[in-house]
Amino acid sequence: MSKTRKSITKRFKITKTGKLFRRPTGLDHYRAKKSGGKIRQSRKWVEVSKSEAKKIKRLLK
Repeated sequence: MSKTRKSITKRFKITKTGKLFRRPTGLDHYRAKKSGGKIRQSRKWVEVSKSEAKKIKRLLK
């Protein structure tokens, strides 16, 4: 059994049903030129594609 990758546990959320969510990209800098609506929209978590989720879940075990 391998160790859990701590960096991945901080970056992703797993729901009760097993879906994997990540934060949207582009939130750390260059936000001045983005509209308020775009910034508000990016507060929501984004679902990861199934193929990527499979790889990430393997690293979480």
